Amino acid sequence: MREMIKTYTLHNYRNIPQILSLSEEMIKDIEVVGRVLPFKTNNYVVNELIDWDNVKTDPIFTLNFPRREMLDRKHYIAVEKLWKEDGGKEIMDKKIQQIRLSLNPNPAGQEHNVPFLGEIKLKGIQHKYPETILFFPSQGQTCHAYCTFCFRWPQFSGMNELKFAMKEADLMFKYLRLHKEVTDILFTGGDPMVMNASVLESYIRPLLKPEFNHIHSIRIGTKSLAYWPYRYLTDKDSDDIIRLFEMINDAGKNLSIQAHFSHPRELSTDAVKQAIYRIRSTKAQIRTQSPLLRNINDKPELWAQLWRKQVDLGCIPYYMFVARDTGSKRYFELPLEKCWQIFRKAYRQVSGICRTVRGPSMSAHAGKIQILGIQEIKGEKIFVLRFLQGRNPQWVDIPFFAEYDSKATWFDQLKPAFGEKKFFFEKQLTKLSASESLLFE
Repeated sequence: MREMIKTYTLHNYRNIPQILSLSEEMIKDIEVVGRVLPFKTNNYVVNELIDWDNVKTDPIFTLNFPRREMLDRKHYIAVEKLWKEDGGKEIMDKKIQQIRLSLNPNPAGQEHNVPFLGEIKLKGIQHKYPETILFFPSQGQTCHAYCTFCFRWPQFSGMNELKFAMKEADLMFKYLRLHKEVTDILFTGGDPMVMNASVLESYIRPLLKPEFNHIHSIRIGTKSLAYWPYRYLTDKDSDDIIRLFEMINDAGKNLSIQAHFSHPRELSTDAVKQAIYRIRSTKAQIRTQSPLLRNINDKPELWAQLWRKQVDLGCIPYYMFVARDTGSKRYFELPLEKCWQIFRKAYRQVSGICRTVRGPSMSAHAGKIQILGIQEIKGEKIFVLRFLQGRNPQWVDIPFFAEYDSKATWFDQLKPAFGEKKFFFEKQLTKLSASESLLFE
């Protein structure tokens, strides 16, 4: 029997039979918070992943359904009041827009990553690091289900002025012809795997031609394995997707599926195991990543279990991220010290084959910054940090130090250690624009 996806949003989620088990208070929270932060789930998540007998603490429920604490109290009260009074769509929309703009909708200076082709601003491309571009195909700017922690929530919340997307693949190809330093393309979104196979192929097939020999790796960032593994099994074009993956590898390109798994349960079903096996049969790699999230996966044992399961299934643990400073971060965030402690305690529970994972890492404006540890030097307690990626590649792998701060949850809250005024890279960072960042000495 072919599995068919059924999506649930704020308009029809009450049709989910299990919703009857929720309290009136929880339903109200979905109605209120779901008006500000995007809400969407599907029948696979609802029927196969959520433990409906324990929804108050269930991690998958929390990953999909809005909770009251995901909004600041004053924002919750304001939206609740307008919702109850039915003050009109225009007034509600205006208030929601104000709240969204206060939630740092484009974190880590993403707007500085958008390059130009002549005078054309390529709104569907980000080029932060010389060797890699991110491409946002316009048909892939939604997901099979939305994560409540998502840092790209403006992509599918109607904030078109802040959205990264591009339909004109020809502009991407022209850009790549001019930038031979690019070796990797990451298709991202949203989720590129919501596109049908023919559309995805129209973006990828030209990259397999000899003129793009400088492109070595094609990456696809996706949550589909966790939230709709039937994309690779029973969707009407599943076989076409598998053939496309085979074509990429046969052309001599490395294909890497950047799979998002935030909890071991997402790896527990027969469907996800079969989908992973089918993708790997095409010679594609599956690299896994997730943010570290309070209320979801903030225990070392869970991460050790997650990495072991991934390796058992032939996947490569890749990144543990710190939750980005946007949207519902306050609900999910953890102090940086706690993030490091969880990582190191999980890391020492697994064998070397699982230790391909890197973290905890912050995708900040300057680059990917890893927390290496906490030390005391000459009586001063400090964070030891390094760049895994930098706007300037010369910054990569240089250790640097920040004052210890037990409450800090993001890099911007840290100050340089040892009385320094600025971190070593800050002076140059202020000079780098989206185009200048690619012209290093």
